[in-house]
Amino acid sequence: MICVAYHHGLRASEVCGLRLADVDLRVGTIEVRRLKGSMSQVQPLYPHRGQPLLDELAALRAYLRDRIEDGSGVLFLSQKGGAMHRASFYSTFRAIAMAAGLTAGKVNPHVLKHSLASHLVRGNVNLALVKQALGHRSINSTMQYIGVTDGQAAEAAHSALMGLF
Repeated sequence: MICVAYHHGLRASEVCGLRLADVDLRVGTIEVRRLKGSMSQVQPLYPHRGQPLLDELAALRAYLRDRIEDGSGVLFLSQKGGAMHRASFYSTFRAIAMAAGLTAGKVNPHVLKHSLASHLVRGNVNLALVKQALGHRSINSTMQYIGVTDGQAAEAAHSALMGLF
C-alpha cells in the first residue's frame, strides 16, 4: 500500500478506495480515482530492479498471490475483510514511520504525496509533469507541495544564465 501510495501520490482515502479491477498486471497499469476535484487517470505500474521494496509490480503480484478473496472487490483488505478504512491505513503507516525513525510531523501518510512532489522537483522534473503525476487540475495545487529557498532560486537562475551565455 505504501509503495503504491508513494509512486502515485495517493491520499489515504484514494489508496484505500482502490479496487481489484483498477489494477491490470498484464498491461502494467493502475487506474487512479482522485478525490478533492483532482484528475483521475491511468498510470503505469513501475518495476524497480535496484530496490526490491520499490518494485510495485513485484509487490502487487506477491500481494495478490497471497490475498484472500473476500468478494468485496477492493484491492487492499482490512484484517476483517472488506476495504481498509483510511484511519487503519493511517495507524499502520504511523507505526511503520515511527519504527523507521521519522519525526512526529512525518508520520501521516500524506507525507508520501509530499515526498513524491519533492523528489520529482529535486530531480528537475518540469512542474507541469509534477502537476500531472499528482493528478492536480491546477498548478496552484501543485505549488503547495513545492518548497524553494532563495538560495535554490538564485542558483537555478545563475545556472540557467551561465548556460545561455
